[in-house]
Amino acid sequence: MNAARTTAYESLIQRERERALLNATAGLLGWDERTYMPRRGVHLRGDQMALLARLSHERLCEARTRELLLQAEEALADSPPEDPRRANLRGVRRQVDRAVKIPSTLVEAMSRAVTLGQQAWEQAKQQHRFADFAPHLQTILKLKREEAAAVGFAEHPYDALLDEYEPGMTVRSLRGVLADLRDELVPLLSAIIDKTKSDPAAAPDVSILERSYPVDRQKLLCQMAAASIGFDFQSGRLDETAHPFCSGQGPGDVRLTTRYNEHHFSESFFGTLHEAGHGLYEQNLPAEHFGTPLGQACSLGIHESQSRLWENQVGRSRPFWDYFYPLVQRLFPESLGGVDQDAFYRAINDVRPSFIRIEADEVTYNLHILLRFELELVLISGELHVEELPAAWNEKFKAYFQMTPHNDALGCLQDIHWSAGLLGYFPTYTLGNLYAAQFMAKAKQEMPDLEAWLQRGSFQPLCDWLKREIQLEGQRFLAPELGVRVTGETLSHRAFIRYLKDKYSPLYGLA
Repeated sequence: MNAARTTAYESLIQRERERALLNATAGLLGWDERTYMPRRGVHLRGDQMALLARLSHERLCEARTRELLLQAEEALADSPPEDPRRANLRGVRRQVDRAVKIPSTLVEAMSRAVTLGQQAWEQAKQQHRFADFAPHLQTILKLKREEAAAVGFAEHPYDALLDEYEPGMTVRSLRGVLADLRDELVPLLSAIIDKTKSDPAAAPDVSILERSYPVDRQKLLCQMAAASIGFDFQSGRLDETAHPFCSGQGPGDVRLTTRYNEHHFSESFFGTLHEAGHGLYEQNLPAEHFGTPLGQACSLGIHESQSRLWENQVGRSRPFWDYFYPLVQRLFPESLGGVDQDAFYRAINDVRPSFIRIEADEVTYNLHILLRFELELVLISGELHVEELPAAWNEKFKAYFQMTPHNDALGCLQDIHWSAGLLGYFPTYTLGNLYAAQFMAKAKQEMPDLEAWLQRGSFQPLCDWLKREIQLEGQRFLAPELGVRVTGETLSHRAFIRYLKDKYSPLYGLA
């Protein structure tokens, strides 16, 4: 191989690693903005974030980057398909081809808009005033439409946005997945609701979770739970925020956040498990590939599969609580001292329509995603105007859940995503649920003693399996291909529905 062309690959990777450092710096500033930044620092932070976004974008689009990429592709054209360098080149090519279509001025404007937008959203949510956030959302939507037009799409502008998070996924294919899922979820939910109406004793006593759970002890519990499932606090930390998230800066620095409510046990505990699942993925990405596609998560749907797996498939399972409940009971004796484990287990797996997505049960959760997906489609197309959003949200929510939010904080202001410019992101939560069910089914098949290990608090075998099968692969494969390689099956709703029925039929005494 020509030495100069080998150097082209190495030079390209070096440039990508430097760009990753710029992005990590922006990520750290974003974490600070949502945790500790003084409120009056928002405009300065907006300028900082805009500059870093522009520098990263320009670096990716530079003629020298494209020249090195082309030289490296030519040099490695005859190398074996399994050559990891080819996977890196495919990933960089994908990023470059998308980035060169988007003007750096648009990248900078979007970064500034979402920094200001997130601060405005937080205040508007606190005051239940959508009108205060509406101008920011209007700006963000305008910029996202410009982005979609610049990137290009075959059928719907949303395709261009969705593809950023879930490469290859389109509105057409996603609608098919969601329709199949909805057709199975609705009758299951109806059966559970009908059962609790005809037999009130079938409904769990959720007041157990609304007793006093002192925040200082919740913090201790959340730290202990995250560490127990494998999160390394020598390479990460856990802080508070308005809307929980995970921020991976790179090897050795992964930040988790959660929020606490003294009278709502599940909010912090399951939120922390969810973000710790993301954190484990970030910590287990191969450090030697930092800054390259092989050192980045496969897709947002796969990332969500890891968080939903730990939060629900493990965290709401009987084996998990066989181990954890005695510990939690000792930590909160005033609230749980007289509560048997079965009553607690049923309470954390209660199924009923609720307003808040991140607190929704496993059966209704994906209906929350479907609602957001449908609204995003018409917001991006312009069929729905921003000022019409609260009414449209409430109308759809009533149709899906037979309830109407009392205020905007319970409705269209509850999520941070739109203020952060993350249109196209929500569907990855449902994709994550589907992948998680398939991954967990395969893990149990390959490790017949898995549930017995979980009962003993031995989470390492599952951590190791997920790391080996999914996390260490980075972006070697696209999500659909990775799913097939791990499970032997294409993405489907079937494993998830089977999991729900196996779990909730006995819990609610369904035939």
